[in-house]
Amino acid sequence: MVEENTSATTTKHDILEIQTVLLDLKRWFQTTISSHKTLFAFLWLAALTSAFLWQRDAVGGFLVLSGDLSSSLKNNNEENSSSSLLLYPKLRPVSFSLVDFGAVGDGVVMNTEAFERAVSEISMLGEKGGGQLNVPPGRWLTAPFNLTSHITLFLHQHAEILAVQDEKYWPLVPALPSYGYGREHPGPRYTSLIHGQNLTDVVITGHNGTINGQGQTWWTKYLQKGLNHTRGPLVQILWSNDIVITNITLRDSPFWTLHPYDCKNVTIKNLTILAPVYHAPNTDGIDPDSCEDVLIEDCYISVGDDAIAIKSGWDQYGIAYGKPSKNIVIRNLVVRSNVSAGISIGSEMSGGVSNVTVENILAWNSRRAIRIKTAPGRGGYVRQISYKNLTFENCRVGIVIKTDYNQHPDAGFDPKALPLLKDISFAGVRGHAVRVPVRIQGSQDIPVRNVTFRDMLVGLNSKKMTTKKKKKHVFQCAFVHGKVVGTIFPAPCENLDQYNEQGELVKHAVSWNVTDIDYEI
Repeated sequence: MVEENTSATTTKHDILEIQTVLLDLKRWFQTTISSHKTLFAFLWLAALTSAFLWQRDAVGGFLVLSGDLSSSLKNNNEENSSSSLLLYPKLRPVSFSLVDFGAVGDGVVMNTEAFERAVSEISMLGEKGGGQLNVPPGRWLTAPFNLTSHITLFLHQHAEILAVQDEKYWPLVPALPSYGYGREHPGPRYTSLIHGQNLTDVVITGHNGTINGQGQTWWTKYLQKGLNHTRGPLVQILWSNDIVITNITLRDSPFWTLHPYDCKNVTIKNLTILAPVYHAPNTDGIDPDSCEDVLIEDCYISVGDDAIAIKSGWDQYGIAYGKPSKNIVIRNLVVRSNVSAGISIGSEMSGGVSNVTVENILAWNSRRAIRIKTAPGRGGYVRQISYKNLTFENCRVGIVIKTDYNQHPDAGFDPKALPLLKDISFAGVRGHAVRVPVRIQGSQDIPVRNVTFRDMLVGLNSKKMTTKKKKKHVFQCAFVHGKVVGTIFPAPCENLDQYNEQGELVKHAVSWNVTDIDYEI
Protein backbone atom coordinates (compact mmCIF):
# COMPACT_ATOMS: atom_id res chain seq x y z
CA MET A 1 0.00 0.00 0.00
CA VAL A 2 2.85 2.38 0.70
CA GLU A 3 4.18 1.86 -2.83
CA GLU A 4 0.72 2.48 -4.32
CA ASN A 5 0.19 5.72 -2.33
CA THR A 6 3.62 7.02 -3.30
CA SER A 7 2.90 6.27 -6.95
CA ALA A 8 -0.44 8.08 -6.76
CA THR A 9 1.15 11.14 -5.16
CA THR A 10 3.90 11.18 -7.76
CA THR A 11 1.36 10.92 -10.56
CA LYS A 12 -0.67 13.87 -9.23
CA HIS A 13 2.49 15.94 -8.94
CA ASP A 14 3.52 15.01 -12.47
CA ILE A 15 0.10 15.93 -13.83
CA LEU A 16 0.33 19.39 -12.23
CA GLU A 17 3.82 19.84 -13.71
CA ILE A 18 2.67 18.78 -17.17
CA GLN A 19 -0.37 21.06 -17.01
CA THR A 20 1.85 24.01 -16.09
CA VAL A 21 4.25 23.28 -18.92
CA LEU A 22 1.43 22.91 -21.44
CA LEU A 23 -0.15 26.18 -20.28
CA ASP A 24 3.15 28.01 -20.78
CA LEU A 25 3.62 26.41 -24.20
CA LYS A 26 0.07 27.31 -25.20
CA ARG A 27 0.67 30.97 -24.30
CA TRP A 28 3.90 30.95 -26.29
CA PHE A 29 2.32 29.44 -29.38
CA GLN A 30 -0.59 31.91 -29.21
CA THR A 31 1.76 34.90 -29.11
CA THR A 32 4.12 33.76 -31.87
CA ILE A 33 3.49 32.40 -35.33
CA SER A 34 -0.14 31.63 -36.19
CA SER A 35 -0.47 28.93 -38.82
CA HIS A 36 -1.75 25.39 -39.22
CA LYS A 37 1.82 24.13 -38.79
CA THR A 38 2.13 25.91 -35.46
CA LEU A 39 -1.14 24.46 -34.25
CA PHE A 40 0.05 21.02 -35.34
CA ALA A 41 3.28 21.51 -33.38
CA PHE A 42 1.35 22.40 -30.22
CA LEU A 43 -1.02 19.48 -30.50
CA TRP A 44 1.86 17.11 -31.25
CA LEU A 45 3.82 18.34 -28.23
CA ALA A 46 0.79 17.95 -25.98
CA ALA A 47 0.33 14.38 -27.15
CA LEU A 48 4.01 13.62 -26.72
CA THR A 49 4.03 15.08 -23.19
CA SER A 50 1.03 12.95 -22.31
CA ALA A 51 2.92 9.94 -23.61
CA PHE A 52 5.86 10.76 -21.34
CA LEU A 53 3.54 10.95 -18.34
CA TRP A 54 1.89 7.71 -19.36
CA GLN A 55 5.17 5.85 -19.73
CA ARG A 56 6.17 6.57 -16.12
CA ASP A 57 3.48 4.27 -14.78
CA ALA A 58 2.50 1.83 -17.50
CA VAL A 59 3.80 -0.32 -20.26
CA GLY A 60 1.88 -1.84 -23.12
CA GLY A 61 -0.15 1.10 -24.37
CA PHE A 62 -0.26 2.38 -27.90
CA LEU A 63 3.44 3.36 -28.02
CA VAL A 64 5.42 0.46 -26.55
CA LEU A 65 5.46 -3.04 -27.97
CA SER A 66 1.78 -2.66 -28.76
CA GLY A 67 -0.47 -5.70 -28.44
CA ASP A 68 2.16 -8.25 -27.46
CA LEU A 69 2.90 -6.52 -24.19
CA SER A 70 -0.71 -5.54 -23.59
CA SER A 71 -1.85 -9.15 -23.77
CA SER A 72 1.05 -10.28 -21.63
CA LEU A 73 -0.05 -7.96 -18.84
CA LYS A 74 -3.09 -10.19 -18.43
CA ASN A 75 -0.78 -13.09 -17.67
CA ASN A 76 1.71 -11.50 -15.34
CA ASN A 77 4.14 -13.80 -13.65
CA GLU A 78 4.49 -13.16 -9.95
CA GLU A 79 7.82 -12.86 -8.20
CA ASN A 80 8.70 -12.28 -4.57
CA SER A 81 11.16 -9.52 -3.68
CA SER A 82 12.43 -8.83 -0.19
CA SER A 83 9.65 -6.31 0.44
CA SER A 84 6.54 -7.02 -1.66
CA LEU A 85 4.84 -9.06 -4.33
CA LEU A 86 5.83 -7.64 -7.73
CA LEU A 87 4.07 -8.02 -11.06
CA TYR A 88 5.97 -8.14 -14.36
CA PRO A 89 4.78 -8.73 -17.91
CA LYS A 90 6.06 -12.08 -19.11
CA LEU A 91 7.83 -11.41 -22.40
CA ARG A 92 9.85 -14.66 -22.58
CA PRO A 93 9.02 -18.31 -21.87
CA VAL A 94 11.25 -18.27 -18.76
CA SER A 95 11.84 -15.41 -16.36
CA PHE A 96 14.11 -14.81 -13.39
CA SER A 97 14.52 -12.17 -10.73
CA LEU A 98 17.94 -10.69 -10.12
CA VAL A 99 17.58 -11.56 -6.43
CA ASP A 100 17.43 -15.25 -7.42
CA PHE A 101 21.15 -14.92 -8.10
CA GLY A 102 22.06 -13.35 -4.78
CA ALA A 103 21.81 -9.67 -5.69
CA VAL A 104 21.34 -7.03 -2.99
CA GLY A 105 19.80 -3.70 -4.02
CA ASP A 106 21.21 -1.42 -1.34
CA GLY A 107 23.48 0.66 -3.60
CA VAL A 108 26.55 -0.64 -1.75
CA VAL A 109 26.93 -4.36 -2.45
CA MET A 110 28.50 -5.17 -5.83
CA ASN A 111 26.11 -7.24 -7.96
CA THR A 112 28.30 -7.92 -10.98
CA GLU A 113 28.44 -11.65 -10.30
CA ALA A 114 24.65 -11.82 -9.96
CA PHE A 115 24.16 -10.14 -13.34
CA GLU A 116 26.75 -12.42 -14.94
CA ARG A 117 25.18 -15.58 -13.49
CA ALA A 118 21.72 -14.51 -14.63
CA VAL A 119 22.89 -13.75 -18.17
CA SER A 120 24.75 -17.06 -18.29
CA GLU A 121 21.58 -18.91 -17.30
CA ILE A 122 19.58 -17.15 -20.01
CA SER A 123 22.27 -17.82 -22.62
CA MET A 124 21.37 -21.53 -22.43
CA LEU A 125 17.71 -20.88 -23.28
CA GLY A 126 18.06 -19.60 -26.83
CA GLU A 127 16.36 -22.56 -28.48
CA LYS A 128 13.41 -22.17 -26.10
CA GLY A 129 12.90 -18.48 -26.88
CA GLY A 130 15.34 -17.01 -24.40
CA GLY A 131 14.75 -15.63 -20.95
CA GLN A 132 13.73 -12.51 -19.06
CA LEU A 133 15.74 -10.97 -16.23
CA ASN A 134 13.59 -8.82 -13.96
CA VAL A 135 15.35 -6.14 -11.94
CA PRO A 136 13.17 -5.36 -8.90
CA PRO A 137 13.02 -2.12 -6.90
CA GLY A 138 16.37 -1.18 -5.43
CA ARG A 139 19.72 0.35 -6.27
CA TRP A 140 21.80 -2.35 -7.92
CA LEU A 141 25.48 -1.43 -7.96
CA THR A 142 27.52 -3.24 -10.60
CA ALA A 143 30.63 -3.22 -12.73
CA PRO A 144 30.22 -3.66 -16.49
CA PHE A 145 28.56 -6.89 -17.65
CA ASN A 146 27.68 -8.49 -21.00
CA LEU A 147 24.30 -9.38 -22.44
CA THR A 148 23.41 -12.47 -24.46
CA SER A 149 21.08 -13.23 -27.36
CA HIS A 150 17.34 -13.75 -26.78
CA ILE A 151 17.31 -11.78 -23.54
CA THR A 152 14.85 -9.27 -22.10
CA LEU A 153 16.28 -7.07 -19.36
CA PHE A 154 13.24 -5.63 -17.56
CA LEU A 155 13.59 -2.81 -15.02
CA HIS A 156 10.88 -2.16 -12.45
CA GLN A 157 9.78 1.46 -12.09
CA HIS A 158 11.81 1.84 -8.88
CA ALA A 159 14.81 -0.16 -10.07
CA GLU A 160 18.10 1.61 -10.69
CA ILE A 161 21.18 -0.09 -12.08
CA LEU A 162 24.17 1.86 -10.77
CA ALA A 163 27.59 1.89 -12.43
CA VAL A 164 30.54 1.53 -10.10
CA GLN A 165 32.64 4.69 -10.36
CA ASP A 166 36.13 3.28 -9.85
CA GLU A 167 37.69 2.69 -13.29
CA LYS A 168 39.65 -0.32 -12.02
CA TYR A 169 36.40 -2.30 -12.32
CA TRP A 170 35.96 -1.30 -15.98
CA PRO A 171 37.76 -3.69 -18.37
CA LEU A 172 39.69 -2.37 -21.35
CA VAL A 173 38.62 -3.47 -24.83
CA PRO A 174 40.14 -2.84 -28.29
CA ALA A 175 39.43 0.33 -30.20
CA LEU A 176 36.54 0.11 -32.64
CA PRO A 177 37.82 -0.80 -36.13
CA SER A 178 36.22 2.20 -37.83
CA TYR A 179 37.91 4.55 -35.36
CA GLY A 180 41.33 2.91 -35.05
CA TYR A 181 41.77 4.82 -31.85
CA GLY A 182 40.14 4.97 -28.45
CA ARG A 183 38.50 8.26 -29.57
CA GLU A 184 40.13 10.21 -26.73
CA HIS A 185 43.42 8.32 -26.38
CA PRO A 186 45.40 5.89 -28.54
CA GLY A 187 45.07 2.22 -27.72
CA PRO A 188 42.28 0.38 -25.91
CA ARG A 189 39.21 1.97 -24.38
CA TYR A 190 37.02 1.25 -21.39
CA THR A 191 34.07 -1.02 -22.11
CA SER A 192 30.46 0.09 -21.60
CA LEU A 193 28.47 -0.59 -18.44
CA ILE A 194 26.01 -2.78 -20.35
CA HIS A 195 27.71 -4.41 -23.30
CA GLY A 196 26.82 -6.86 -26.04
CA GLN A 197 28.31 -8.00 -29.32
CA ASN A 198 27.40 -10.48 -32.06
CA LEU A 199 23.92 -10.84 -30.60
CA THR A 200 20.41 -11.21 -31.93
CA ASP A 201 17.03 -10.51 -30.33
CA VAL A 202 17.92 -8.25 -27.40
CA VAL A 203 15.30 -6.24 -25.48
CA ILE A 204 15.98 -3.70 -22.74
CA THR A 205 12.73 -2.34 -21.34
CA GLY A 206 10.68 -1.89 -18.19
CA HIS A 207 8.35 0.29 -16.20
CA ASN A 208 10.69 3.25 -16.77
CA GLY A 209 13.43 2.02 -14.47
CA THR A 210 16.83 3.70 -14.62
CA ILE A 211 20.34 2.84 -15.74
CA ASN A 212 22.62 5.35 -14.03
CA GLY A 213 26.22 5.70 -15.18
CA GLN A 214 27.20 7.90 -12.21
CA GLY A 215 29.45 9.76 -14.63
CA GLN A 216 30.47 12.66 -12.40
CA THR A 217 33.81 11.10 -11.42
CA TRP A 218 34.61 10.30 -15.05
CA TRP A 219 33.77 13.84 -16.24
CA THR A 220 35.98 15.41 -13.58
CA LYS A 221 38.93 13.16 -14.35
CA TYR A 222 38.54 13.77 -18.09
CA LEU A 223 38.42 17.55 -17.67
CA GLN A 224 41.47 17.38 -15.42
CA LYS A 225 43.27 15.12 -17.93
CA GLY A 226 43.44 12.36 -15.37
CA LEU A 227 42.51 9.42 -17.61
CA ASN A 228 44.79 7.31 -19.80
CA HIS A 229 42.05 5.62 -21.82
CA THR A 230 38.81 6.65 -23.51
CA ARG A 231 35.76 6.61 -21.24
CA GLY A 232 33.17 3.90 -21.77
CA PRO A 233 29.58 4.41 -22.96
CA LEU A 234 26.62 3.54 -20.77
CA VAL A 235 25.04 1.01 -23.16
CA GLN A 236 26.89 -0.26 -26.23
CA ILE A 237 25.76 -3.05 -28.54
CA LEU A 238 28.00 -4.06 -31.44
CA TRP A 239 27.61 -6.24 -34.58
CA SER A 240 24.08 -7.28 -33.59
CA ASN A 241 20.56 -7.30 -34.99
CA ASP A 242 16.97 -7.10 -33.82
CA ILE A 243 17.57 -4.75 -30.89
CA VAL A 244 14.70 -3.09 -28.98
CA ILE A 245 15.31 -0.53 -26.23
CA THR A 246 12.17 1.08 -24.76
CA ASN A 247 10.59 2.61 -21.70
CA ILE A 248 13.64 3.24 -19.54
CA THR A 249 15.64 6.21 -18.29
CA LEU A 250 19.35 6.48 -19.07
CA ARG A 251 21.30 9.07 -17.13
CA ASP A 252 24.76 10.43 -16.35
CA SER A 253 26.78 8.30 -18.73
CA PRO A 254 30.57 8.55 -18.44
CA PHE A 255 30.73 9.07 -22.24
CA TRP A 256 28.23 8.47 -25.06
CA THR A 257 24.98 7.20 -23.55
CA LEU A 258 23.50 4.71 -26.03
CA HIS A 259 25.78 3.50 -28.84
CA PRO A 260 24.53 0.84 -31.27
CA TYR A 261 27.49 0.04 -33.54
CA ASP A 262 27.26 -1.82 -36.86
CA CYS A 263 23.80 -3.10 -35.96
CA LYS A 264 20.74 -3.80 -38.06
CA ASN A 265 17.05 -3.47 -37.22
CA VAL A 266 17.25 -1.27 -34.12
CA THR A 267 14.18 0.21 -32.40
CA ILE A 268 14.60 2.87 -29.70
CA LYS A 269 11.38 4.27 -28.23
CA ASN A 270 10.09 6.14 -25.21
CA LEU A 271 13.46 6.83 -23.60
CA THR A 272 14.35 9.61 -21.23
CA ILE A 273 18.06 10.41 -21.47
CA LEU A 274 19.59 12.90 -19.06
CA ALA A 275 22.94 14.44 -18.19
CA PRO A 276 23.91 17.92 -16.99
CA VAL A 277 23.86 20.34 -19.90
CA TYR A 278 27.23 21.74 -18.81
CA HIS A 279 30.41 20.04 -17.58
CA ALA A 280 29.29 16.58 -18.67
CA PRO A 281 31.55 16.23 -21.72
CA ASN A 282 30.65 13.96 -24.65
CA THR A 283 27.49 12.63 -23.04
CA ASP A 284 25.72 12.22 -26.39
CA GLY A 285 22.22 10.79 -26.05
CA ILE A 286 21.92 8.26 -28.90
CA ASP A 287 24.67 7.60 -31.46
CA PRO A 288 23.67 5.12 -34.19
CA ASP A 289 27.03 4.27 -35.75
CA SER A 290 27.34 2.34 -39.05
CA CYS A 291 23.80 1.09 -38.40
CA GLU A 292 21.06 0.12 -40.84
CA ASP A 293 17.26 0.18 -40.44
CA VAL A 294 16.95 2.25 -37.27
CA LEU A 295 13.86 3.82 -35.69
CA ILE A 296 14.25 6.39 -32.88
CA GLU A 297 11.01 7.93 -31.67
CA ASP A 298 9.08 9.43 -28.77
CA CYS A 299 12.09 10.35 -26.61
CA TYR A 300 13.10 13.22 -24.35
CA ILE A 301 16.85 13.94 -24.39
CA SER A 302 18.72 16.65 -22.48
CA VAL A 303 22.47 16.05 -22.30
CA GLY A 304 25.93 17.63 -22.32
CA ASP A 305 26.63 17.07 -26.03
CA ASP A 306 24.60 16.06 -29.11
CA ALA A 307 21.19 14.62 -28.24
CA ILE A 308 21.43 12.46 -31.39
CA ALA A 309 24.56 11.99 -33.50
CA ILE A 310 24.52 9.69 -36.52
CA LYS A 311 28.04 8.37 -37.18
CA SER A 312 29.89 5.91 -39.45
CA GLY A 313 33.57 5.92 -38.60
CA TRP A 314 36.47 8.34 -38.41
CA ASP A 315 38.72 9.36 -41.31
CA GLN A 316 40.94 6.67 -42.87
CA TYR A 317 39.69 4.02 -40.41
CA GLY A 318 36.04 4.67 -41.24
CA ILE A 319 36.79 4.75 -44.97
CA ALA A 320 38.55 1.37 -44.72
CA TYR A 321 35.77 -0.16 -42.59
CA GLY A 322 33.22 1.04 -45.14
CA LYS A 323 29.94 0.56 -43.25
CA PRO A 324 27.43 3.40 -43.75
CA SER A 325 24.58 4.45 -41.53
CA LYS A 326 21.42 4.27 -43.63
CA ASN A 327 17.65 3.90 -43.52
CA ILE A 328 17.16 5.83 -40.28
CA VAL A 329 13.95 7.48 -39.04
CA ILE A 330 14.08 9.92 -36.12
CA ARG A 331 10.73 11.39 -35.06
CA ASN A 332 8.68 12.86 -32.22
CA LEU A 333 11.59 13.99 -30.06
CA VAL A 334 12.12 16.82 -27.59
CA VAL A 335 15.84 17.59 -27.42
CA ARG A 336 18.16 20.00 -25.63
CA SER A 337 21.90 20.59 -26.01
CA ASN A 338 23.45 23.72 -24.57
CA VAL A 339 26.95 23.01 -25.90
CA SER A 340 26.40 21.14 -29.17
CA ALA A 341 23.28 20.27 -31.19
CA GLY A 342 19.91 18.59 -30.91
CA ILE A 343 20.16 16.35 -33.98
CA SER A 344 23.59 15.89 -35.60
CA ILE A 345 25.13 13.94 -38.44
CA GLY A 346 28.87 13.44 -38.00
CA SER A 347 31.42 14.53 -37.57
CA GLU A 348 32.60 10.90 -37.79
CA MET A 349 30.78 9.97 -41.01
CA SER A 350 33.54 8.46 -43.15
CA GLY A 351 31.56 5.33 -44.00
CA GLY A 352 28.70 7.46 -45.33
CA VAL A 353 25.22 8.47 -44.12
CA SER A 354 22.15 8.24 -46.35
CA ASN A 355 18.36 7.92 -46.43
CA VAL A 356 17.64 9.64 -43.13
CA THR A 357 14.29 11.19 -42.16
CA VAL A 358 14.11 13.56 -39.20
CA GLU A 359 10.62 14.84 -38.39
CA ASN A 360 8.49 16.32 -35.61
CA ILE A 361 11.38 17.65 -33.53
CA LEU A 362 11.31 20.32 -30.82
CA ALA A 363 14.77 21.66 -29.97
CA TRP A 364 14.76 24.07 -27.04
CA ASN A 365 17.37 26.10 -25.13
CA SER A 366 20.10 24.73 -27.37
CA ARG A 367 23.26 26.10 -28.91
CA ARG A 368 22.28 24.52 -32.22
CA ALA A 369 19.13 22.64 -33.22
CA ILE A 370 20.18 20.74 -36.38
CA ARG A 371 23.78 20.18 -37.48
CA ILE A 372 25.74 18.31 -40.14
CA LYS A 373 29.49 18.43 -39.49
CA THR A 374 32.40 17.08 -41.49
CA ALA A 375 35.87 18.05 -42.76
CA PRO A 376 38.57 17.28 -45.33
CA GLY A 377 39.95 13.85 -44.51
CA ARG A 378 36.57 12.35 -43.65
CA GLY A 379 35.68 11.09 -47.11
CA GLY A 380 32.30 9.41 -47.23
CA TYR A 381 29.02 11.18 -47.98
CA VAL A 382 25.89 12.68 -46.44
CA ARG A 383 22.98 12.44 -48.88
CA GLN A 384 19.23 11.90 -49.10
CA ILE A 385 18.53 13.63 -45.79
CA SER A 386 14.99 14.94 -45.14
CA TYR A 387 14.03 17.24 -42.25
CA LYS A 388 10.32 17.94 -41.70
CA ASN A 389 8.27 19.76 -39.06
CA LEU A 390 11.05 21.25 -36.96
CA THR A 391 10.47 23.70 -34.09
CA PHE A 392 13.30 25.76 -32.58
CA GLU A 393 12.73 27.51 -29.26
CA ASN A 394 15.48 29.78 -27.94
CA CYS A 395 18.33 28.34 -30.01
CA ARG A 396 21.46 30.26 -30.94
CA VAL A 397 21.58 28.68 -34.42
CA GLY A 398 18.77 26.71 -36.03
CA ILE A 399 20.36 24.81 -38.94
CA VAL A 400 24.11 24.32 -39.36
CA ILE A 401 26.13 22.56 -42.06
CA LYS A 402 29.84 22.80 -41.28
CA THR A 403 32.66 21.47 -43.47
CA ASP A 404 35.75 22.36 -41.43
CA TYR A 405 35.25 20.32 -38.25
CA ASN A 406 38.91 19.42 -38.10
CA GLN A 407 39.30 16.75 -35.43
CA HIS A 408 41.33 13.75 -36.61
CA PRO A 409 42.48 10.50 -34.95
CA ASP A 410 46.11 10.92 -36.02
CA ALA A 411 48.32 12.36 -38.72
CA GLY A 412 47.56 9.45 -41.07
CA PHE A 413 44.35 10.92 -42.49
CA ASP A 414 44.23 11.91 -46.15
CA PRO A 415 43.34 15.61 -46.54
CA LYS A 416 42.30 14.87 -50.12
CA ALA A 417 39.55 12.51 -48.92
CA LEU A 418 36.68 14.96 -49.34
CA PRO A 419 33.13 14.21 -48.21
CA LEU A 420 30.14 14.60 -50.54
CA LEU A 421 27.16 16.58 -49.21
CA LYS A 422 24.01 16.67 -51.32
CA ASP A 423 20.24 16.15 -51.51
CA ILE A 424 19.28 17.70 -48.18
CA SER A 425 15.79 19.18 -47.66
CA PHE A 426 14.07 21.21 -44.95
CA ALA A 427 10.29 21.68 -44.81
CA GLY A 428 7.93 22.97 -42.15
CA VAL A 429 10.47 24.87 -40.03
CA ARG A 430 9.22 27.10 -37.20
CA GLY A 431 11.10 28.94 -34.52
CA HIS A 432 11.10 31.57 -31.82
CA ALA A 433 14.02 33.49 -30.34
CA VAL A 434 16.60 32.12 -32.78
CA ARG A 435 19.68 34.25 -33.40
CA VAL A 436 20.83 32.67 -36.71
CA PRO A 437 18.19 30.46 -38.36
CA VAL A 438 20.52 29.02 -41.05
CA ARG A 439 24.30 28.77 -41.40
CA ILE A 440 25.52 26.57 -44.27
CA GLN A 441 29.28 26.74 -44.57
CA GLY A 442 30.42 24.81 -47.59
CA SER A 443 33.82 25.36 -49.13
CA GLN A 444 35.35 25.33 -52.59
CA ASP A 445 36.55 21.76 -51.97
CA ILE A 446 33.38 20.62 -50.17
CA PRO A 447 30.37 22.44 -51.66
CA VAL A 448 26.89 21.66 -50.35
CA ARG A 449 24.69 20.65 -53.28
CA ASN A 450 20.96 20.45 -53.89
CA VAL A 451 19.68 21.90 -50.63
CA THR A 452 15.96 22.72 -50.56
CA PHE A 453 14.00 24.97 -48.18
CA ARG A 454 10.23 25.35 -48.13
CA ASP A 455 7.62 26.51 -45.59
CA MET A 456 9.99 28.19 -43.14
CA LEU A 457 9.08 30.89 -40.63
CA VAL A 458 11.56 31.51 -37.82
CA GLY A 459 11.30 34.38 -35.34
CA LEU A 460 14.60 36.04 -34.53
CA ASN A 461 16.18 36.75 -31.17
CA SER A 462 17.07 40.38 -31.83
CA LYS A 463 17.46 41.32 -28.16
CA LYS A 464 20.97 39.88 -28.08
CA MET A 465 22.10 41.65 -31.26
CA THR A 466 23.69 45.08 -31.52
CA THR A 467 22.34 47.50 -34.13
CA LYS A 468 25.31 46.67 -36.36
CA LYS A 469 24.66 42.94 -36.11
CA LYS A 470 20.95 43.36 -36.85
CA LYS A 471 21.88 44.68 -40.27
CA LYS A 472 23.80 41.52 -41.11
CA HIS A 473 22.28 38.52 -42.81
CA VAL A 474 21.01 35.81 -40.50
CA PHE A 475 20.46 33.29 -43.32
CA GLN A 476 24.14 32.61 -43.94
CA CYS A 477 25.66 30.63 -46.80
CA ALA A 478 28.93 29.80 -48.48
CA PHE A 479 29.48 27.51 -51.48
CA VAL A 480 25.91 26.23 -51.55
CA HIS A 481 23.78 25.05 -54.50
CA GLY A 482 20.03 24.71 -54.00
CA LYS A 483 16.62 26.32 -54.03
CA VAL A 484 13.86 27.88 -52.01
CA VAL A 485 10.24 26.99 -52.81
CA GLY A 486 7.65 29.57 -51.87
CA THR A 487 8.14 32.39 -49.40
CA ILE A 488 10.28 31.82 -46.34
CA PHE A 489 11.42 33.97 -43.43
CA PRO A 490 14.05 35.17 -42.93
CA ALA A 491 14.95 35.96 -46.53
CA PRO A 492 17.25 33.32 -48.04
CA CYS A 493 20.85 33.86 -49.03
CA GLU A 494 21.73 34.78 -52.61
CA ASN A 495 23.25 31.35 -53.29
CA LEU A 496 19.84 29.72 -53.74
CA ASP A 497 17.45 29.76 -56.69
CA GLN A 498 13.95 30.89 -55.75
CA TYR A 499 10.77 29.19 -57.02
CA ASN A 500 7.12 29.91 -56.37
CA GLU A 501 4.68 27.35 -54.98
CA GLN A 502 3.83 26.24 -58.52
CA GLY A 503 7.44 25.26 -59.14
CA GLU A 504 8.18 28.18 -61.47
CA LEU A 505 11.57 29.84 -61.28
CA VAL A 506 11.28 33.36 -59.86
CA LYS A 507 14.91 34.34 -59.34
CA HIS A 508 18.24 32.76 -60.18
CA ALA A 509 20.93 32.54 -57.55
CA VAL A 510 23.45 35.36 -57.76
CA SER A 511 26.34 32.94 -57.33
CA TRP A 512 26.71 29.61 -55.58
CA ASN A 513 30.02 30.62 -53.98
CA VAL A 514 28.83 33.83 -52.32
CA THR A 515 30.20 33.78 -48.78
CA ASP A 516 28.26 35.38 -45.95
CA ILE A 517 29.29 33.56 -42.77
CA ASP A 518 29.57 35.56 -39.56
CA TYR A 519 30.29 33.74 -36.30
CA GLU A 520 30.03 36.97 -34.32
CA ILE A 521 26.26 36.89 -34.52
